[in-house]
Amino acid sequence: MKKTLLPIAIILMLLISACGGNNNAPGNSGNAGSQPSPSPAADAGENAGSATGTIKYQSENGEVEVPANPQRVVVLSSFAGNVMALGVNLVGVDSWSKLNPRYDEYIKDAAEVSDESLEKIIELEPDLIIGLSNIKNVDKLKEIAPTVTYTYGKVDYLTQHLEIGKLLNKEKEAKEWIDDFKARAGQAGVDIKAKIGENATVSVVESFDKQLYVYGDNWGRGTEILYQEMKLAMPEKVTQDALKDGYYAISTEVLPDYMGDYVIFSKFADADTSFQSTESYKNIPAVKNNQVFEVDGNQFYFNDPLTLEDQLTFFKQKFLGE
Repeated sequence: MKKTLLPIAIILMLLISACGGNNNAPGNSGNAGSQPSPSPAADAGENAGSATGTIKYQSENGEVEVPANPQRVVVLSSFAGNVMALGVNLVGVDSWSKLNPRYDEYIKDAAEVSDESLEKIIELEPDLIIGLSNIKNVDKLKEIAPTVTYTYGKVDYLTQHLEIGKLLNKEKEAKEWIDDFKARAGQAGVDIKAKIGENATVSVVESFDKQLYVYGDNWGRGTEILYQEMKLAMPEKVTQDALKDGYYAISTEVLPDYMGDYVIFSKFADADTSFQSTESYKNIPAVKNNQVFEVDGNQFYFNDPLTLEDQLTFFKQKFLGE
């Protein structure tokens, strides 16, 4: 339901608002055992005495007063899956989240928004806004609702989920899932190495638009599970070129140098994958041995609990036949 009256300050803000940018670069990012619950939890968590009112959250930019039990959250980049996994309602999400088929059932009624759509965000009446540190119009967003931003990669992916848990007053739930997930992913890694060999290498390659990328150990696409939790080995060239920055653009001519014994190949529907028809590609050992596992780029993009559970299930199916 729209507000009938808007604060004068916000109306003036919209009149002078400058256009912001929307960061859609592929390098910027995103079901087994104990699955994170997408339904709202009855308990608001143990780090506050009340499910109503506000709590103080220590963000990377200082202390922020946020709802103790947020009901209408807008996520402008990257963290929609973390919010969903903790059972908190989303009323607005970024375009990348809208493209993810894994999220459909949870955000079918959520509006697609960006850091430029200030008026639309006002109409959604959010009580909390979350985004990356590079979003535009942060000061204007703060006039609409408490706004918390995170620098991508400043903390590891599981610590990031714990921070989202603290922000949403659900630290206990986040910590329980993290501990369980690490145990399950670590055991899967032991089982996989026992089957494919301790020294077998795994690459994560992505075809996006007209460019190929290879990924390090902290840029979504399943990299965190494969390398951080399962401790699987990277090819030497991937370690050399992609580990430091998280991703590295390559050409089809040098692709064989970056292909491990096993390859996770993230594909987008509109990407140029014609190179897969060439003899040079077909002669790559991983291709010849049917050890290239293709995934939907939109669904494998993030590293939130919902996506991580799907990734873990996929890896266990492909490597272990489970």
